[in-house]
Amino acid sequence: MAMKSDGIITIYDSTSLTEVRSFTIANVTTAELSPCGTYLQTFQKPTTPQEKNVSVWNIETGDLAHSHYQKSITKTTWPSIRFCPDESSACRLATNEIHFFDPKDFSKGITSRIRVPGVAAFELSKTPASHIAVFVPESKGSPGSVQIFGCGKDMQSQPSARRSFFRCSSVQFSWNHGSTGLLVVVQSDVDKTNQNYYGETKLHYLTIDGTHEGLVPLRKEGPVHDVQWSYSGSEFAVVYGFMPACVTIFDKNCKPLMELGEGPYNTLRWNPKGRVLCVAGFGNLPGYMAFWDVVNKKQIGSNKAECSVTSEWSPDGRYFLTATTAPRLQIDNGLKIFNYDGKPYFKKMFERLYQAEWKPESPDRFGEISELIKSVESLKLGDGKSQGQGSAQKKPIVPNDFAKKPAAYQPPHAKHAAAIQAELLGGSSAGEMSKNALKNKKKREKKKAAEAAAASGANNA
Repeated sequence: MAMKSDGIITIYDSTSLTEVRSFTIANVTTAELSPCGTYLQTFQKPTTPQEKNVSVWNIETGDLAHSHYQKSITKTTWPSIRFCPDESSACRLATNEIHFFDPKDFSKGITSRIRVPGVAAFELSKTPASHIAVFVPESKGSPGSVQIFGCGKDMQSQPSARRSFFRCSSVQFSWNHGSTGLLVVVQSDVDKTNQNYYGETKLHYLTIDGTHEGLVPLRKEGPVHDVQWSYSGSEFAVVYGFMPACVTIFDKNCKPLMELGEGPYNTLRWNPKGRVLCVAGFGNLPGYMAFWDVVNKKQIGSNKAECSVTSEWSPDGRYFLTATTAPRLQIDNGLKIFNYDGKPYFKKMFERLYQAEWKPESPDRFGEISELIKSVESLKLGDGKSQGQGSAQKKPIVPNDFAKKPAAYQPPHAKHAAAIQAELLGGSSAGEMSKNALKNKKKREKKKAAEAAAASGANNA
């Protein structure tokens, strides 16, 4: 999909690179494709109150399938209509309700609804789209809550699981593959312990049958930087705590499986086969990456990708892509591709790069990662003792410069001041003096010697 500033949205076939359909929509500000590419969803700036400014277009026919009014959009409210990965279910957030639609026939209108007073956010489970999680913020002394409902009409009257908590401003949902468990990062704007300027975060875990509802046991205080389920849906990784952050892998019963030590990390990326985990530190961190073979519990490599804005694995799980993009960063835009073990594979710089992504493919099209790797080279896991096994707190391999003592701050213009001064004055940056400086030094030494001799003569007299 390509979107232009004049309101023209063009859909391309990613295999043949031919144009499928083009839409001209006035005042459009953002657009989104459905997971299977059946529908295009657009948002237009409303020109009149109650104008239906959210539209769902059928890409094959070009017809308008559905439209409704929405005053504005945020990260939590867009896309307005959410599809599950296989497009078997679709729903949207309304006032105090969640509305469900039949993606095969939007003309049916609302097929069912869940009544949840005060609901502010929701998330459909992954395939199968059997459940939905909703968040109700705290209000007037009442605690906030996360509730899980079944998507079937006969399961929408009462939640199958519920978790309540105070000090919650927003939440981040993460369903596992298989739709049996839900991780919830609960965030508050204020940290009453005064340890974090940005508030505090807690990680909760709920199962759809209500057998487990509680906190994930983290062994270090501090924020939850990232949490990601593996593609098997039976384990998840968490990077958490004040820097250097800890990295732990848990099973679906919240029991620790591996401790990957500590480091300057805030990002987790599982490869599509669930065998390799990349632990990285992007954003305001130096960009160190550690690649782990989770099956054999060994670190297989490390590297560095500074100033990365986005990152993701290739669909076959063999390559890892990082990109520095605008408008987040206006300089050093480009993309880097690394092998599964962190070795550099490809690099290309751009004057301006706005987006870089892998072409979507189903991981099921590819064999296991070990088979793909062996077709090119042998899998080198290294000798020596296994790292990160059990509960041992062993540190991942981190480049040497991270362990260096921090130096005093030096302004950018002063970093090369010595070399510039030497070039202008005729000396060298290694400390050699110019002729004038050497002449002045000799004069000062001669004057001091004369003063010392005069003082010595006066004392003798």
